[in-house]
Formats: sequence, C-alpha cells, structure tokens
Amino acid sequence: MSDVTTEKGERVAKVLARAGLCSRRDAEKWIAEGRVSLRGEKLTSPAINVTDPGELTVDGKPLPTADKTRLWRYHKPAGLVTTHRDEKGRDTVFEKLPKHLPRLISIGRLDLNSEGLLLLTNDGELARRLELPANGWLRRYKVRVNGVIDPAKLKTLENGVTVEGISYGPIHAELERQKGDNAWLIVSLKEGRNREIRKVMAHLNLPVSRLIRVAYGPFQLGLLERGGIEEVNQRVLREQLSQDDTAKRKSDTTKQNAHRRR
Repeated sequence: MSDVTTEKGERVAKVLARAGLCSRRDAEKWIAEGRVSLRGEKLTSPAINVTDPGELTVDGKPLPTADKTRLWRYHKPAGLVTTHRDEKGRDTVFEKLPKHLPRLISIGRLDLNSEGLLLLTNDGELARRLELPANGWLRRYKVRVNGVIDPAKLKTLENGVTVEGISYGPIHAELERQKGDNAWLIVSLKEGRNREIRKVMAHLNLPVSRLIRVAYGPFQLGLLERGGIEEVNQRVLREQLSQDDTAKRKSDTTKQNAHRRR
C-alpha cells in the first residue's frame, strides 16, 4: 500500500478514532501491527487519507456505524488500571463497566492507585480534544500527603518545576487542612502528565498517600458513588463544548492581536 497521502478525506487514525475504536495513538500502533486494511490491503503507514470509511477494516471487520458523540462520568476506584488490556493481568477500568455500554475510551488517565473522576467517551476525537493542554481544561484533585506543609514551597509550583530532568507546567496547590503529620491539599493543573502530582510532591518531600480527581474542566465528581457511572446529558455536553469553542476563539484572537501590536 502506498504511503502517499491525498488531499481529500481524513487521516486513517482520525477516522478510526471518530468511529470510537481507539485513540489516534492506538490507531497508529494497530497500523504498525498490520491490523488495519484499506480496500483489502494492509496499511503500513498512518500517513494515508481516507475518503470512504466503509473501505477500511480492522482485524478483517468493517468499522461500526458512527454513533452520536456521548460522554460519561465514572468514579474510578483505586486498584484499577486505565487501559483495555493489561499485560500484567491486573483488573482494568473497562472490565468493570456495565456490559450494555458501547466501547469507550478514557479522556486522560488515572494511575493504578489514584481514584475519582474519569471521563469516558465513545468518540476518540473528543478524547483527543479534551486531553490537549492547549484547550485549558483545569483538572482538580484532593491530595493527601505525609508531612507538614510550608505554603511558601507550594507557592513556588505556580512557576512550574523541573523534577529529574522533566519540566512540569504551573501547578496551583493550597492547603485544605493539616492533621498531625498528614495534610490534605487541593491541587489544580492543566496538563496532568504521568504521575505528575506524585512526582512533584515527592520532590517537595511530601509523599502522596491518596489522590482523588474531583473535577475535569466543567465536569465534577460530585456525589457519584465509587464505581458508579453516569452519562452526561447531551444538552449539557453541547453547551460545554460550545463554550469551550467560544473561549478558544477569543484566546486565539487575543494572541493574534498581541502579535500584531509587536
């Protein structure tokens, strides 16, 4: 199969993501593994544009008919891996979901020992959009640490911090309460790299003993019970995405105007 793209259509990884099969990143892995074919020929590169999704197959099966974009709030318990398959045989989030749900993709992840709000969707493109730090959706956590809090040290995180050669963006952390040698913090950030909060707090000699995500953008954990899942109302989803689009356009306009004034 030729690796040359055409000007029409969409990249194959984007088509698979829109169909809710996987993320773009996973789609590229599937292509490398020879699982994706176009008109009966296995693809060898993701640099292919597709005009008719009906010509694609994955593992010999045609793509499912695209459903409307849907979003769920899930209260992830600690002890579950946020993946569809785990090579170590650990329990996964997706194994614990009700069987009547469509195939879902997580928006961001929570590590094995973290808990709280995990957004799930049937639309890989929506997942990619909401994960991007550039979209500015704030992720908020309640974090229990061991140690006596120095507010001045927490304040330094607002300028970003480098830990073991990795640079992390601004983090807002404030003390909620101190009880003996343990403290609860409210931590907010926009990026959320792998184990970011745990690594940054360890850098401050504040090991994390519990981490709960309570909000992702406008969506809240609220009173959703542990292990519970609830679909976001379609009207609410449209409104939030519309507000996000409006805010992004205003931000882009502000940046363009600032650039012109230079």
